[in-house]
Amino acid sequence: MVKDEVLILVDKGEMLPLMEEFYTIQGEGFHKGTAAYFIRVGGCDVGCHWCDVKESWNAETHPPTEIVQIVENASKYSNTIVVTGGEPLMWNMDPLTDALKAKQLHTHIETSGAYPLTGKWDWICLSPKKNKLPKTEIYKKAHELKIIVYNRHDLIFAEEEAAKVGEDCILYLQPEWSMREKVIPLIVDYVMQNPKWKVSLQTHKYLNIP
Repeated sequence: MVKDEVLILVDKGEMLPLMEEFYTIQGEGFHKGTAAYFIRVGGCDVGCHWCDVKESWNAETHPPTEIVQIVENASKYSNTIVVTGGEPLMWNMDPLTDALKAKQLHTHIETSGAYPLTGKWDWICLSPKKNKLPKTEIYKKAHELKIIVYNRHDLIFAEEEAAKVGEDCILYLQPEWSMREKVIPLIVDYVMQNPKWKVSLQTHKYLNIP
């Protein structure tokens, strides 16, 4: 397949820059502890300085992969599929979720919401970032809001973002991994004073799994 043809298929969402795919246990948020198949898509320009998958940022370093193959791999392992990144909404997610749905798989996405929402999702985890805020339309569609806490000011940001989501959206504060010893006491105290929030931990890192 020539380069121009590949670019057209990527633009349509029929191929995606696939960084990695793996079967593991969801470690974060509402579905923590659930077996799930993760599809990590390359490409992100949100630029969080504490990002633990910076190798995902440059989409050109990850091979364009046909979604037919991605879906075939995913369907062998789990009925819960988590699409993450990078920032997956940089790409058209409609073809991927249509193909996953055709196999009766549950579709989850983890996104900053910085790009227009595409795809059909059973669960949307919205994790806003200060330097590139979510598009307005995703707030009311989010099932969970996950704010990464690096310092005390992130709690102010958390409240600003919580004011934008629907009343049924589940609210999580999650310590940034490298700062966990400093911010976990801060988060615990905040949640006890503001019980609308819950604590999310990266339990997969404690379990030493992907």
